[in-house]
Order: sequence, then C-alpha cells, then structure tokens
Amino acid sequence: MALLPILRFPDARLKKVAVPIASIDGSIRKLAADMAETMYEAPGIGLAATQVDVHKQLVVIDISEEKNDLLVLINPRIAASDGGQTGEEGCLSVPGIYEKVERAEHVTVDYLDLDGKKCSLKADGLLAVCIQHELDHLNGKVFVDHLSQLKQTRIKGKLAKQARVTA
Repeated sequence: MALLPILRFPDARLKKVAVPIASIDGSIRKLAADMAETMYEAPGIGLAATQVDVHKQLVVIDISEEKNDLLVLINPRIAASDGGQTGEEGCLSVPGIYEKVERAEHVTVDYLDLDGKKCSLKADGLLAVCIQHELDHLNGKVFVDHLSQLKQTRIKGKLAKQARVTA
C-alpha cells in the first residue's frame, strides 16, 4: 500500500467529473487500499478518488472511532434522500477550513462493493453527510461550492496564505 498525494482546493483537477468503473480488478482494489491508507493517515473519515487525482467513481469512508469499519463505494448513486441537516464540514482537500453546509438527513446509496456485488445502504447523520460530501467530489464539487461567493474568496485567500507560510 502507498500514501497518495491529496489535491488541494482550488486545484482545477478537483472539478473533473469522475467516470464509472467498468470492471473491478486488482488495480481498483489496490487504489481502494491506498486511498484507505491515505485517508487514515491524513486523518480523515472519507476520501474520493478525485481527491487523489484519479477520476473514477470510487469512495472510501470510515466514520468509526476505532477506524476499523471501512466502507468502499464503487459507482455510488444516491437513490433517495429526505430531510435536512446543517453541520460543520471539513475536507482533506481544504485543510484547516470548517464551514456549515446543508445536506439531506437521510440518504439511500446504491453502489458496488469490491467484489462487484450490487449493494444498497440507508444512512443518516454523519454517515449520510459523509456520503453526500464524497459523492460531490465525484461530480467535481467541493463543499466550498455550497458556500457564498464571499466565503469562497476568503477560503481561497486563507489557503493561499497557508501555502506561502509552509513553502
């Protein structure tokens, strides 16, 4: 397994829309394992392939405290959603920035697992937020895109300042 570099907002590659995965083979399983290792190391609770500059529909999520409940979603689609919740979100591609975002409270996501089996998962709370956040990445969106233009400009400024300080 290997740690993968995570793209940082406002990198244009984060805007690319991911393509469906046609077949699940060793390279996809390795990518999922590398993404999980990268997510745990970061540390984070979710990572989309787009964030590591691989534009395929693959997401890894683990919201468990013990970091032992990895969920791998291939070609995920939200089949149903309802309700609403607003909560503070952060992102490995937007380090150190946290803002309130509105999301559905409940979602049902259809996806393939690493064996190519069709699965469906009903989620609420943090897991529902995480699924929506990561699927946004697959569609070329970052959580910052849900914010006002003024907040987006301020965030870009903060991140540019962070980059200058660490360079």
